[in-house]
This record gives sequence, C-alpha cells and structure tokens, in this order.
Amino acid sequence: MSGSPSSSVMDQNTTNSTNSTPGACGLSEMPARTFFISVYSLIFVASLALNSITIYVYFCKATRQSSITVYLKNLVIADLFVCLCLILRIIKTANTSVEIQLIYCNFGAPASYLNMYSSILFMGYIAANRYMKIVRPLKTHRLQTVRATRYICTVTWAVLLCFACVYIAVFFSSDKENTPHVGFGCESFHNSLLKQIYLVVQIPSSLVFISVLVSLILFYWLNVQKLRQAQRTMPEQPGNIKLSKSKRNMRVLVLVFCVCFVPYHMVRLPYAFISPLLQDCKAAQVFNILKELTVVLAVLHASLDPLIYFVFCKTFRAHLNLQRFQQRN
Repeated sequence: MSGSPSSSVMDQNTTNSTNSTPGACGLSEMPARTFFISVYSLIFVASLALNSITIYVYFCKATRQSSITVYLKNLVIADLFVCLCLILRIIKTANTSVEIQLIYCNFGAPASYLNMYSSILFMGYIAANRYMKIVRPLKTHRLQTVRATRYICTVTWAVLLCFACVYIAVFFSSDKENTPHVGFGCESFHNSLLKQIYLVVQIPSSLVFISVLVSLILFYWLNVQKLRQAQRTMPEQPGNIKLSKSKRNMRVLVLVFCVCFVPYHMVRLPYAFISPLLQDCKAAQVFNILKELTVVLAVLHASLDPLIYFVFCKTFRAHLNLQRFQQRN
C-alpha cells in the first residue's frame, strides 16, 4: 500500500535535506581514506622504530641525569604514546563502524590531544632551559635542577591528564546524538554540552600553542643576537663555538615545531567553528581533508623528535657510537 502524498513529500524533503547537509557525508564517503591509512601506517612504523632506539638509549643505558635529559625522556614518552594513538587512528580511518568510532572518540582522541600538547610544552621547556644555559653558562638556576625539572614534568602530565579525563568522563556519561554517525570526526557524536566543552577547550589549547611558538622564536632570536654580539666583541673566543652549536640546536627545535604544529593549529580553529555550519557535502569533504593533512604533519613530530635528541644530547650520540659527528660537534 502506497503512502499518502504528504508522507511522500515529507520523505522526499528529508532525503533532499540529508543529501544537502554534512550529515550525508559519512566516513565511508571520505576521499583519500586509503592515502591517509598508508601515510599513518608509515609514520607509525618509522616512529616506533626510531623511538624504540631512543627508549633503549635513555632508559636501558646509563645516562647522566640533567634537566635537559629529563625533558627529553618525557618527550620520548609522549612520542611513544603518539605511536599507540596512531594505531587507533588507523583502525578508525579503515573501519567506519559506529563502535570503532566511539572507541576512538572515547579514548584515542583525548589521548592524542594529551600527547600532542605535552610534546608542545616539553619543546618549550627545552628551549627555555637551553636559553637559560646560554645567559648563565656558569650558574644553574633553581628551575634547571633535576628535581625542579621532574616536578615541572609531573605537574604538566597531571594537568593535561585531568583535562583528558574530564572529557572522557563527560563523553562516556552523556547521551550521544540519536542520529547515526554520519560525520567525519568525533563532533558528530557531540551533544550540546560536549559541543560547548569542545569549543571552549580550543581557547586554552591555542593559547598554549601560541605561547610556546612565540617563546621558541624569541629564544632563537635572542640566541642569534648574543652570538652576533660575541663575534663582534670577541671573534676568537672559544665560547662562540658553543653559541653556534646552541643556535643550530634551537634552529632544529623551531623547525620541527613549525613544520608539525603550525599548520595544524592554523586549520584547527576554523575547522572547529566553521565545519558545523557547512551545508555542502563537498565543502565539508575538502575541509576535512585539509584538516587530516595537518594532522599528518602533527603526528609526524614523533618521527622527527629523534632529531632533537640527536642534536641536543651528547650522551645520546655517544651511545649511538657516532664518533665522527661528535668530533665535529
């Protein structure tokens, strides 16, 4: 028996409305899924291999404890968890079932944010530590002691873990949207409370990123200025070699930070506030692909951070038996 004319019109309008909104754009319709699965898999393998070597050096070999070593060890831990989070992200991209998406959004997404911002903060701490060493080469500030450094790292992990646990608790206990999962990200599961929390969290996280970025650039610029001043006043001073090495190290740190985290944050805020307003499926797809490309760069830091360990830690190079590089540096 056929439905009434009004019912047919209503069904047609619902279908047209669904096809004209981002709600019709499910993960199964996301272009380049195979590409992202392949890239995430490559990053995972490279990160796991490089960070396994780093963990072996820092935790299995006897290394001299210093403030910079403590920060580097915590950065290694963050990178290792990024690798583990990548497993969930790969599964989430490959499998579009609601159950897999919920598992990722419950645990994978907050864990990814936690490790990303812990890496950002530890990079900032490393830059500040090295600059203080340049300003006061013969003295050790209280914040440069191993004990103070451990306290800073513990507080950093505790604060970030609290934010992640609050999000997980709210996400786990709140009612999800009654509509099927038809969005590209975890936002499609958000109810009104989670949407507000998600948007509010963007502000402090962006402020953390901007603060660290400005600090890195400032420390690098001050390092360059101090080196130029030293070269003008005492061109043959042996200390200029250390300043040159410090400049190189800071350049590597700033480069890795900018390549990995700047594109992500340039896209993240517009994505968070604009993507829910998009009414065209194609536009939502383009926006999501752009966001995913910046996520690729963001997780790439787990593969590039071993370069930071290499240039910042002489003990790390020594355990790798890189004698030729040590002689030059």
